[in-house]
Amino acid sequence: MNIKQLIFISFTFLFTSFVIAQDISFEDYNPKSTLVVPGKIINRAKFPFIDVHGHQYKMSTQDLTPVIKAMDTLNMQIMVNLSGRTGNDLKKSVRNINEHYPNRFVVFANINFNKNVGKKGWIEKAVSQLELDVKNGARGLKVYKSLGLRDKDTQGERVAINDARLDPIWAKCGELGIPVLIHAADPKSFWDDFNGDNERWLELKTHPRRKRSDTNPAPWEQIIAEQHSMFKKHSKTIFINAHMGWYANDLGKLGALLDEIPNMNVGIAAIIAELGRQPRFAKKFFIKYQDRILFGKDSWKPKEFPTYFRVLESDDEYFPYHKKYHAFWPMYGMDLPDDVLKKVYYKNALRIVPGLDKSLFPN
Repeated sequence: MNIKQLIFISFTFLFTSFVIAQDISFEDYNPKSTLVVPGKIINRAKFPFIDVHGHQYKMSTQDLTPVIKAMDTLNMQIMVNLSGRTGNDLKKSVRNINEHYPNRFVVFANINFNKNVGKKGWIEKAVSQLELDVKNGARGLKVYKSLGLRDKDTQGERVAINDARLDPIWAKCGELGIPVLIHAADPKSFWDDFNGDNERWLELKTHPRRKRSDTNPAPWEQIIAEQHSMFKKHSKTIFINAHMGWYANDLGKLGALLDEIPNMNVGIAAIIAELGRQPRFAKKFFIKYQDRILFGKDSWKPKEFPTYFRVLESDDEYFPYHKKYHAFWPMYGMDLPDDVLKKVYYKNALRIVPGLDKSLFPN
């Protein structure tokens, strides 16, 4: 092989590599930042905390020891398992907890609304079962997003969150003194046009089943309004609006809602990326509404908790989020005061969720 052939082969290789590098998709483009700034990963929360938005789907039979070990590493003292189900399943979960780690887990009950609303005698049975579930150890009610989205009544019609036929359930929760943690709808971007202006384009590209049309099954604004009207109607019941009610990207609007609906609280599960891109404004919001915000994570992935700790506790700049398809932007720390952190991490949950072991936490 002569020198001309070597030069040609080398040039061809370099040109091909260049073309391939220029041909990557946005999904693949995920550059490592060259920015060097002070800061470090926070693997353990500064204060013990309660995760009010946990999910352990097999708690009735699973070995909880590995979960406890991970919780101890994170400084999580109590996990609220929202997937407690009902009836015998719930009783089995409570029994498993009480036999092994009685102070570290609690469960919320669930109700199956689909194809039941409108059935003769169903609402009375549902309320009676909820009372029994609470008697058997449930500390609250978790309502899944299927209510308002997918659940149908006996006539095949969508069941709205504020359907008057469900009023006895929310009223009973107020009477029993248990909170309702409710997930309504999804991010508004899922209803918006799927184009380059949609901030959730990457998530919808990689998870296309999350995309909805303007009216599938109803406009986003309508579903959210139905939820708020139900909160207002049942002012004696305490509600925890999951995912900050999908208004973490509009804290001014969320603040107005909190002012308008005093029995509504919010959880921060799955929206930390929104807070991490507006640290100064979010910090002011957390200080103003420090008695209404609860820590939650949603999916049980211990490696993702450090992002939450770092956004809440540090004043670090420009650090990565753990899921690019949720947020392709970097995070910034809010540097919350200790007294606010304590409320978000555990004090608000201790006040709102009955029967939690206060001895696990400092004053």
